[in-house]
Order: sequence, then C-alpha cells, then structure tokens
Amino acid sequence: MRQLALFPLNLVVFPGEKLNLHIFEPRYRQLVRDCISEGITFGIPPFLNESVSMLGTEMQLLDVEKNYASGEMDIRTRAIGLFRVTEFYRQAPGKLYAGGLVEDILDDVRPDAVLQSRIASHLQHLYDVLGLRKLMQELPPDYRIYDVAHHLGLSTEQEYQLLEAGTEVERQEIVLEHLDHILPVLMETERLKERVRLNGHFKNLTPPNF
Repeated sequence: MRQLALFPLNLVVFPGEKLNLHIFEPRYRQLVRDCISEGITFGIPPFLNESVSMLGTEMQLLDVEKNYASGEMDIRTRAIGLFRVTEFYRQAPGKLYAGGLVEDILDDVRPDAVLQSRIASHLQHLYDVLGLRKLMQELPPDYRIYDVAHHLGLSTEQEYQLLEAGTEVERQEIVLEHLDHILPVLMETERLKERVRLNGHFKNLTPPNF
C-alpha cells in the first residue's frame, strides 16, 4: 500500500493511453508542479454517479506543453498502471489536491486467440458500417482491448466495467457481448437509411407472374 495523489475526472483512462489535459484549477496546478519538482505520479479515478470510484489509472507526466500567463497549463500524460483506492482523502496531507492510500492491481494480459479472432471480425464489420476503416488499419496485430475500448461506442460505465475486469479474457468477453448486441442494430439502421434513400426513385421491378 502506498500514497498517491488523485485527480478524479468524468472519464475512464486505460493503461497505455496517452491523455492531454488542460489544467486550470489551483489544486491541480499545484499537483503538476509537484510532479515536476518531486517526480511523483498521480491517479485518475473516474467520477461516476456523483462519487469517486475506488478503481483508477496511474498517470505519469510526460511534458508541460504550454504555460499560460494565468497559471493554467496544457500537459501531456501517459497511463502506466491500475490501482485500487483503500482510503480516500479530499485533500492529501498539506496539499490542495486529493489523495489516497492505494494498492496496485496486477493484470493478466493474455488474450484468448479464438475470442481475438471473433472480435477482429466484428470490428472490421463495425468500422466498415461506420466508415472508419482507418481505425482498423491502425491497429497492431497484437492489440489489446484497451487499445480499441474508446472506439466501440461504450458508455463511461461500460468502460469502467473493462477496468474492473481482472484479465484480458474477461475484457474480450465483455466487448464481444457488446459487439454482438450493437452490430445487428447498426445493420438495421443502415438498411432503413437505404430504404429512405430509394423512396421516390424510379424503380426497375419485374412484375410477378400470376
């Protein structure tokens, strides 16, 4: 167990993700200064349902992209791991920003090859329908669920469910269930759009023989 500075936000950050933030509140400007001067990291626990979640992502400051005369900053960060909050403080000792006692979460990153193949097929289908083929082309062959999670139409609550999953296989099962649900809906929407487009056009139809 260790102490970690906390920066609750209304979003889910996945391990390996890079996140750019505009910092304007005094408490988080202090946090960035501490990251620079002390080399500390900080955690982003999602703020869901009017409360701070007990699961979060640890972030490393990569760079301060811009300093404003007002004291605001643009920063670049990278997610380096997961943690669980065991004790939350609205203010870390002697600081303006929040903090807490946390324990690190070890992740089983091994995928199931069969599930991976099914998900890849579904993703190809999804991105074809949405006109987002480039997303599929940019994916590495050994991609993890975290690499595609923000491009699946998941709600913030569903994304948090992926964080809660302790293994890659669990995440694969969650995503596959989601894709199995939304793809038929998308296909029906596409068929409806096509029927609307054809309405009013001259139709070359073969009359039935009777």
